[in-house]
Amino acid sequence: MALLVLIGLQTPLRAQPAPGSNVAVSLLPGASEAPAGASIPVAIVMKPKPGWHGYWKNPGDAGAEATIAWDLPKGVTVGALRYPVPERLIVAGIMNYVYEHEHALLTELTVAADVAPGTRLPLGAKLDFLACTDKICVPESAQVSMDIVAGAAGRPPVKDPRFDAFEAAMPKPLGVDGRFVVENGRARIGIPLPATLAVADPYFFPLDYGSLDHSAVQTVSRAGDLLIVETKAGPNAAGLATIAGLLTIGKGQGLLLTARPGMVPAAGEPIGATGGQKAGGPGVIVAALAGAILGGLLLNIMPCVFPILSLKALSLAKAGADEGGARREALAYTAGVVLVCLALGGILLGLRAGGAAVGWAFQLQDPRVILVLLLLVTGIGLNLAGLFELPAIGGGSRLAGRSGAQGAFWTGALAAFVATPCTGPFMGAALGAALVLPTAAALAIFAGLGLGLALPFLLLGLVPALRRRLPKPGAWMNRLRRILSIPMFLTALGLAWILGRQAGVDAMALGLGAALLLALGLWWVGVRQGRPRAWLPLAPALAAALAAMLIVPLEAPAGAKAQPVLQGEMFSDEKLAALRSQGRPVFLYFTADWCITCKVNEKGVLARSEVAKSFTSRNVAVLAGDWTRGDAAIGRFLAEHGRSGVPLYLYYAPGQEAKILPQILTVGDLTGLGT
Repeated sequence: MALLVLIGLQTPLRAQPAPGSNVAVSLLPGASEAPAGASIPVAIVMKPKPGWHGYWKNPGDAGAEATIAWDLPKGVTVGALRYPVPERLIVAGIMNYVYEHEHALLTELTVAADVAPGTRLPLGAKLDFLACTDKICVPESAQVSMDIVAGAAGRPPVKDPRFDAFEAAMPKPLGVDGRFVVENGRARIGIPLPATLAVADPYFFPLDYGSLDHSAVQTVSRAGDLLIVETKAGPNAAGLATIAGLLTIGKGQGLLLTARPGMVPAAGEPIGATGGQKAGGPGVIVAALAGAILGGLLLNIMPCVFPILSLKALSLAKAGADEGGARREALAYTAGVVLVCLALGGILLGLRAGGAAVGWAFQLQDPRVILVLLLLVTGIGLNLAGLFELPAIGGGSRLAGRSGAQGAFWTGALAAFVATPCTGPFMGAALGAALVLPTAAALAIFAGLGLGLALPFLLLGLVPALRRRLPKPGAWMNRLRRILSIPMFLTALGLAWILGRQAGVDAMALGLGAALLLALGLWWVGVRQGRPRAWLPLAPALAAALAAMLIVPLEAPAGAKAQPVLQGEMFSDEKLAALRSQGRPVFLYFTADWCITCKVNEKGVLARSEVAKSFTSRNVAVLAGDWTRGDAAIGRFLAEHGRSGVPLYLYYAPGQEAKILPQILTVGDLTGLGT
């Protein structure tokens, strides 16, 4: 009987809990089918008995990390284990990083592309781990197995809804590096986190044993947009090139980050161990959402939005003619704006989760995107000038009556894509907070930005009293169309200049040549308007545009970096640190050639003689950062100050941390610095 029991305990179970005496273990697939050439999540679910616990990847001063040995069929691979946010447990003065409740370790299972659909794939795993109470520890093993089936390539798997909770328990990557310094046996870590994001019970879990003293008390403080964790250094801290770890910002919420050697200020305003608002709580989310909506609303009057006002003006004029059509177009326009903002926000969050130091308007750092915008704006300008008729914009035709909402949707989509390169007032802190909030809350903030941008048009479409104040449609619309083609052509000219700045004069010539071919094609379309297959002449122009996109240079030419408007130097972390160590006041600003707000400030305020005289008299050093083509160091620096885009203006008084200046500058803002 004893032999039979032992044999039974050694038999693998199919996706059932392993019979560990103190921690039940089971292997759970994220889907019953795994498409060939794709991945599905897999969870190792661990459920300790009451009073027992397991350990995090770094167990702390005691304990052991779980190890796993996989038994996989040919064509199947698995990734590294991901751990949820741990808990702290102090036993007899020894710090342990543990899990006292049910939790799941996650990994990704990938099926090779050459595995035939329908193939049964048996998976096995042996997990060795340590189960402990506050008095004893027991080494345990669990042998678990499960079966999945290879699915057809390209067919999305049906996910297990339980994995939503597993993913929610995982820490999010911060996406930017922190800084650390080790002095006199103490380690000080500076973690970029927007000041608007309050945290509850913050604690830094080091991933590497020996980097920090686990049992030592951690003090946490704030210095603007920098969270500072100070504690006793570990025995290996002095020789480390990085300190990786997990910062908890609320119950079950954490951020993964890596800190590199650099200057970290002394402790700032202390944060209580139990005080503060829950990170990602309703108050923080509501404040960030309100800032995003207000910032989007103000974008309608900012210079970077002016080129697309022509499209709005025509839509508003049409809305006054038909109440039902006005509502449909207003809702369609809003949908186009919000969906594009959500799409850009989602891509931004995904890129940052992958470790890329990108920010808002990241798409404009690619010359190919600038080329597409150049051709699109040229085509719109030619349409407004009357060279040809685009049914989605032109009025009076039967087709336009049916597709008005469709035209409004794409007008809104274009408005959002072109109108969001620069962050305006209230947007900077809101978008900075969105990058560290939970995904759902972050996307809500990006949607709020789109709602604010679309709000004026939405109100006019839904409120008849406002629409009645619009002028009635008439011949003036045609004149207005032609007049408003001028800013579109000026925008095209500006985009050609940006293309030259990003990729050189050859790219500018290529873009202008593609625009000329497009104009000739559209002129031919206009001549043939109303005939069958009138759009055929446009095919060669579109082919030429595609070819231009494929061959446009992607490397910035030498000397393409913007030069500081004031007498100064280009930004680097080392240069900033050197100037501050000399005790000099520093004015630091970040710009991009595609940021119209940046250029307006540079031409209208930074170029003023009184600003230059004020800076010279007070020996203010000027540093400029050019983000036109994207720069990882600048991206990280922006994120450290709670921003995800340009412009950003900072002033460092001697011995003090940065003061963030308004995004729309005045001469008084700059001449009054340091007084």
